[in-house]
Amino acid sequence: MPYYPGGGSGDEVHYRLNTKGEKLVIDYLNITIFDVQEMPIDLYLYFMREANIHKLMQTKEGREYLDNCWRMEQTKPDRKKLREKMRKGER
Repeated sequence: MPYYPGGGSGDEVHYRLNTKGEKLVIDYLNITIFDVQEMPIDLYLYFMREANIHKLMQTKEGREYLDNCWRMEQTKPDRKKLREKMRKGER
């Protein structure tokens, strides 16, 4: 277990988690690591996505991040909002 007295106040991280995805799924579904290891990969990836979204929804910054992700996924323009912006620019 990495430790030193008075440490842990910086933003820089020197240790990387190898089981972060598994931990998300374990906490989200309240199951054991063994259950996760026996899970089909498609189901595991689905629940990891769900757990990550759930975690992000808990904070304002996370919700903003999800809003930006959703916006970046859109492939069709919101014509109504574009027209409103164009009308505001004409005045």
